[in-house]
Amino acid sequence: MTETNIPTLFCANHPTVETTLRCNRCEKPICVECAVLTPTGYRCKECVKSQQKIFDTAEGKDFVLGFIVAALLSWLASLVFLLISLIGFFGFIIAMAAAPTAGIIISESVRWATHKHRSRALFITIAVAVVLGSLPVILFNLHNMYGLIFQGIYLALVLPTVFYRLSGIQLFK
Repeated sequence: MTETNIPTLFCANHPTVETTLRCNRCEKPICVECAVLTPTGYRCKECVKSQQKIFDTAEGKDFVLGFIVAALLSWLASLVFLLISLIGFFGFIIAMAAAPTAGIIISESVRWATHKHRSRALFITIAVAVVLGSLPVILFNLHNMYGLIFQGIYLALVLPTVFYRLSGIQLFK
């Protein structure tokens, strides 16, 4: 066997840590702590962040418009759930089916209003708008425990539906 002198590499972010890994995009030496596993191999955190910025397309007006649309539709849906709570026990079954449907309507309306622009901050803003939109109905129902339960069901089922539909996360492929 022949001996080859391979130079010792040190992590670009941690100069005292030896490594054999390199970012598969920029070829920068990275240690295990700095490496991010992607479907195409290991990359440094800087390359991953620069790639993610490509997918953030939301503009300032999207935040305002999305917030208004989500808050208004959430308020209307909360009013519907207030009416559903008057039905009684059968209302629980209706609520379980209606809440995800309301989440789909809210998220698709927001996607239409924002022209399908994307950003993690936009998704969080929309989730906050859904909660704040239902707040007046919740405050109105403070004396009615049954109505508060229905509002809790509404929020527990609508929030994840809206967030996942907007962010494009697929639970099952």
